[in-house]
Amino acid sequence: MQGTIATFDPDGHTGTLLLDDGTELPFGRIAFAASGLRLLRLGQRVVIESDGAGSVTSVSIPGIDAS
Repeated sequence: MQGTIATFDPDGHTGTLLLDDGTELPFGRIAFAASGLRLLRLGQRVVIESDGAGSVTSVSIPGIDAS
């Protein structure tokens, strides 16, 4: 699933993203840590993975392997 970064707290490593259908979805520091990234920019396009309950488990940049 893809979306766009709407907010990002660089200190807490948490934020929200907007899915393509306009739904706002929060992500926590664990999902950000799973990405291997150090920073996200507002408006940046991302790919997310989620668990069965719909919680974001990983945030990554399309075409970039940060590991």
